[in-house]
Amino acid sequence: MDIRIEMLYQTPKGTTARFHSEEMNPGKAILIAEDLEKSGRAKQIHFLDSRDMEWTLKELKKFIAEIETEPHNVTVYFDGGFDQDMQHSGLGCAIYYEQNGKSLRLRKNAQVEELDTNNEAEYAAFHLALQELAYMGVHDLPVTFIGDSQVVLHQLSGDWPCYEKELSKWIDRIETLLDELGIDPSFQLVSRKLNKEADQLATQALRGIAITGTK
Repeated sequence: MDIRIEMLYQTPKGTTARFHSEEMNPGKAILIAEDLEKSGRAKQIHFLDSRDMEWTLKELKKFIAEIETEPHNVTVYFDGGFDQDMQHSGLGCAIYYEQNGKSLRLRKNAQVEELDTNNEAEYAAFHLALQELAYMGVHDLPVTFIGDSQVVLHQLSGDWPCYEKELSKWIDRIETLLDELGIDPSFQLVSRKLNKEADQLATQALRGIAITGTK
């Protein structure tokens, strides 16, 4: 979650002006706000998140303390592949996050036989990542999802319509789970080269190599 600071600045002679900062992580925002408070010239300091929800300094400190022991600052890479000859799919996801002051990564893949197209495999990989987030206890947080599937990311973001029945079912499953977890998603499209970790996990799943691990 990124935060921006808004405040009223007052000079010794009483002249005032309102200022707002660029977006930054909450820890940095708290340090700057506390320094501004010490100057005695910053009045009415508050914070706004990406949803324009307003926070006081006390509320933001409490939030930081509460999430420190839970997964936060979450980024998900996902990829899916479909083998036409063998008629099965490989799904892969890599989840980067912070917890208890540590930077961690979870890798997970799976092989499935119920899908019929590569686009379905991509959606299934996204759904696999969501299930892992649920197991991890990720909830009520912004999460960035990164992949190389234009279809999945443009359709989930609402930029492209979806006319295929099976893909619409996947969208419904994903949106339902996002709502249940309270996740505020953002989507980032990258080249396959920049999504090689999730791609490799999906390929290994196609070869029957199962991977689950946190590092």
